[in-house]
Amino acid sequence: MFLYFPTVKRESENEGRNVSMKKFWLVMSALLLWIGFNVQEATVHAADDTFKVGMEAGYAPYNWTQDSAANGAVKIQGSSEYANGYDVQIAKKIAKALGKKVVVVKTDWDGLPPALTSGKIDAIIAGMSPTPDRRKTIDFSNAYYTANLTVVVRKNSKYANATSVKDFKGAKITAQLNTYHYDMIKQLTGAIKEPAMNNFPAMRVALDSGTIDGYVSEVPEGITAESANPNLKYIRFKGTNGFKTSPDDNVSAVGLRKNDPDKAAINAELAKISPSERNRLMKQAVAQQPKTDSNSNWFMTIMKQYGPMLLRGTGMTLLISLVGTIVGFLIGLLVGVIRTIPRPKTTGKRGLLAVGNWLLAVYIEVFRGTPMIVQAAVLYYGAAQAFHLNMDRTAAALIIVSINTGAYISEIIRGGIISVDPGQFEAANALGMSHFQTMIKVILPQAIRNSLPAVTNEFIVNIKDTSVLSVISVSELFFSAETIAGQSFQFFHTYLIVSAIYLILTFTISHLFRLIERRLDGPKDYNVMNNQMQVETPKIG
Repeated sequence: MFLYFPTVKRESENEGRNVSMKKFWLVMSALLLWIGFNVQEATVHAADDTFKVGMEAGYAPYNWTQDSAANGAVKIQGSSEYANGYDVQIAKKIAKALGKKVVVVKTDWDGLPPALTSGKIDAIIAGMSPTPDRRKTIDFSNAYYTANLTVVVRKNSKYANATSVKDFKGAKITAQLNTYHYDMIKQLTGAIKEPAMNNFPAMRVALDSGTIDGYVSEVPEGITAESANPNLKYIRFKGTNGFKTSPDDNVSAVGLRKNDPDKAAINAELAKISPSERNRLMKQAVAQQPKTDSNSNWFMTIMKQYGPMLLRGTGMTLLISLVGTIVGFLIGLLVGVIRTIPRPKTTGKRGLLAVGNWLLAVYIEVFRGTPMIVQAAVLYYGAAQAFHLNMDRTAAALIIVSINTGAYISEIIRGGIISVDPGQFEAANALGMSHFQTMIKVILPQAIRNSLPAVTNEFIVNIKDTSVLSVISVSELFFSAETIAGQSFQFFHTYLIVSAIYLILTFTISHLFRLIERRLDGPKDYNVMNNQMQVETPKIG
């Protein structure tokens, strides 16, 4: 006869949750390793034989973006795309004279001067006029093109037949921000001066939708607008009825740093290009600029012509938001744990902890209290000017999104830690656990689960907020959309497709994290009592 005593099987809910957390951290570690192998290095050291030229690559016919090297296009730095246009051809001539190779650095208009002064680029060749205000910070070469001003309007508007600057009474007119074009609106008698806009794609959208009645531009851009969009027209001013401008206003020159040693060589090369050659190059640029397919299926048209550009932009957006959320989560986790350390008994440790908490509080307040777009500009351009640190723009974007996200998630994690029952801290302390052991074994598994919905929201916010990184010209999804809209003139259709892409990304991320939450929760039919003690019926044999 054998007697079997009851067998006790103990299994706590926290142990099951810890197993899920280990799997969660393994997944996060694998993602970080994958990202580490795919992210570009933080700094880029350009060779001495390169001539880095900054331009928007979205202001046809001066410059634009295309998918191939056709018609003598030049590869855009850090991209699979190419730049072409009148400015690119002038840049190639200058680079050849200097014995260098052209490298196009695609940069937002407002980012061109800081990119030049910080050493990110060697020259600005982007249809920029050498106005007195600009000459205060940068230098200019001699002119490489001269163009008169015009006003672009809708073909069916009452201003389409204007022949003089006096024919725009009541018209809502705008121009590009930080250009002399905006100042010229005052010469349009009776016109209403609307707020300036960042770029030409934005102005074309506003004009096509009827938000404005026209925008001030240069004749080559007006020709482009008219040929690309049958609804638009540029005004041909007659005789002396056009804008009154100074000689410097009508010309485009190469922007250079103060005391640039190559200025004389650049001027010498520009002097060799005759007026007839310049006009030929401009006509060639107008003829070669991207054309919009007239196919009625607008979706297929955009995807066929610009699908690869949208795909690359989507990939960049996803990469930056993913890395920013993961690294920001780790930063927030560390900061949250430190800020919940109990007050030490010794005076020295108390002082050290107080200083640490103060510094972390400053970090949180600074990065939560300032816009990400400002932080990106300060890091990317400020680091170059102050410390001569030539960071790669993608690396700068990853760093700023990670640090910014960490500031928000640190407070989320701290709230998650505080939400755990204080009795569990006391129980762990009674068992002799240190603060670190208590956090790892008991508190964090619960705090992270409680914080996961808020972390998911931060991920979704990061996907959308990458659009502000256009200030440092990161080619994410929205920056790509602006380029496509400016070249195709299909503004509504382009932004509709981009909206759908953003929605798909956020919807997918939201549901993926819900699956992770359910996984961390464990089985729904979990019975604490049955899992803590399962008693087998005694067997006698």
